[in-house]
Amino acid sequence: MKYRFLHNTCRALFIALCACTNAWSQGYPERPITLIVPYSAGGGTDIAMRNLAEVLGKQLGTRVIVENKTGAGGTIGPASLVNARPDGYTISQMPITVLRYPHMQKVTWDVFKDFSWIVGVTGYTFGVVVRADSPWKTWKEFIAYAKANPEKVTYGTPGLGTSLHMTMEELGLKEGIKWTHVPFKGNADTTAALMGGHITAVADSSGWGEYVQSGRFRLLVTWGAERTKRWPNVPTLKELGYNIVSNSPYGLAGPKGMDPKHVKILHDAVKKAIEDPGYQKTLERLDQENFYLSTEEYVRRVKTWYDEEKVNVERVGLSLKP
Repeated sequence: MKYRFLHNTCRALFIALCACTNAWSQGYPERPITLIVPYSAGGGTDIAMRNLAEVLGKQLGTRVIVENKTGAGGTIGPASLVNARPDGYTISQMPITVLRYPHMQKVTWDVFKDFSWIVGVTGYTFGVVVRADSPWKTWKEFIAYAKANPEKVTYGTPGLGTSLHMTMEELGLKEGIKWTHVPFKGNADTTAALMGGHITAVADSSGWGEYVQSGRFRLLVTWGAERTKRWPNVPTLKELGYNIVSNSPYGLAGPKGMDPKHVKILHDAVKKAIEDPGYQKTLERLDQENFYLSTEEYVRRVKTWYDEEKVNVERVGLSLKP
């Protein structure tokens, strides 16, 4: 009888433990989730991510709180995941600089070991803007001025090694131009610098859109595969003969070691949030296109992009020095 009592007690405890574990897993998320945005508040990335966070919170039944961690070309935020708990309550937007910086300098993360890649979300509309009172009406005129005035043209981007910086340096190489890169923390800072006349131009995502619409900035060129819906009269780099398309796709990831069930819950919720009409309107306003990737496809693309970035970095002479 004692053996039977002990057996039944152990069995009951085991069942209870399994039930608690299952309930814990099914109960995720039980508290607010922090979404790290590695760019400054008010910029194109921040606007898109805040809207996604709002819709995502409704899908998950909890708040998704945006925390801006800026700097180092958008890598400060993702780098903080290395020391974060893999409990599913801290995730980050992952710019492509996370895959590029390891080829440029020593970093504190390993692309393939330190992150749980969750889902691909979207990409940017990039372009170059100048003040509306500047003398350049076209990209051709701007390039002609830069050629005739070595190192006089200064252009701002969200940081060293960003897709904006890389593409501008590649354009400089193709045109034989010497111009000066001025890195900032994000779109809000580059906009303020251009408004104040501290730099000649801004190469950035479409956070400059409202200033173009209001007539304060002039958009000279965009970098997508096709012309944008909002500015159909503005040519692309590809049209102008550069054979360059740059949209810097991004997604979301968490710390290494996340429970696969939590990754799936987040993936499924983000996928639904991406399809939300309100979020789609935000993307349309920012001229960003859907670039959804499943977890599996996102992981495969990360590996491909990592290798491609090594080639890109070498081409513009920014490789990590031995």
